[in-house]
Amino acid sequence: VQLVESGGGLVQAGGSLRLACAASGLTLGNLGNSAIAWFRQAPGAELEKREGISCIVTWSGRTLYYKDSVEGRFTISSDSAKNTVYLQMNSLKPEDTGVYYCAARRSDCAAHYSAFGDWGQGAQVTVSS
Repeated sequence: VQLVESGGGLVQAGGSLRLACAASGLTLGNLGNSAIAWFRQAPGAELEKREGISCIVTWSGRTLYYKDSVEGRFTISSDSAKNTVYLQMNSLKPEDTGVYYCAARRSDCAAHYSAFGDWGQGAQVTVSS
């Protein structure tokens, strides 16, 4: 499985970004039993401190948001035709800054990073005040 993130960058507070996670070696949609999640590593935090942000079960479309601070601002979605999962981030705040990783597992969603075995390289998101 290969996951490639894109869409990170520098944005002012209140702005928007859309992250994309393109998957290969893994079938999204109703032909595949998989979950894709987004995690964030805050500045200065160890890799083991990655926080779960959101997850989507690609065969059912069920979505979960793990942080109250992003509900209503972030939206996770998937496009099975493109084998890609997106994280639309609106009304960004400086505390959203970090490296965002997408991760995959051939099962249901999970909140902890240790449940996921396949990871992308990460996308830097920086929100200036």
